[in-house]
Amino acid sequence: MARAFAGIIALMVKPAGIDAYLALQSTDRRAALEKLRKTIHSLLPGAEECISYSMPAFRYRGKVVAGFLATSSGCSYFPFSGTTLGTLAEELSEYSQTKSALHFRPQRPLPVALVRKLLEARIAELGPGPVSPKAAVKKPTRRAKSKPPRARKAARKVP
Repeated sequence: MARAFAGIIALMVKPAGIDAYLALQSTDRRAALEKLRKTIHSLLPGAEECISYSMPAFRYRGKVVAGFLATSSGCSYFPFSGTTLGTLAEELSEYSQTKSALHFRPQRPLPVALVRKLLEARIAELGPGPVSPKAAVKKPTRRAKSKPPRARKAARKVP
């Protein structure tokens, strides 16, 4: 009962981070989601963790490309796109799903090859290059070296 209540609270309150979210989950769901988290990081090393729509998620090139949740019946993977799951419909036929979520049992986590296909399909939807100005790598500006403060003061004094 306490776990069920904690799950409801987790959906109502934005967790501080993925670790805080996982701490509220049952042992089997936490293990499955931690495995998924490690898989996503290994396949997409540049992804940064975030919380989006109160769920653990991963941002890549400024866009959220994956997320997950523990549910009352198992776990869910979210590609944060209405078309990714449709694109891979044939590969996903053995899983139950909605338009926006792929459902799986903690005892049978998503295979690495399938997570790779999901991420590749989602990233392909983003197109080439940075998606937003925030995602673009800023080049350092080059400033001319100035004289140290004392030298500037001395240079201003004219005898």
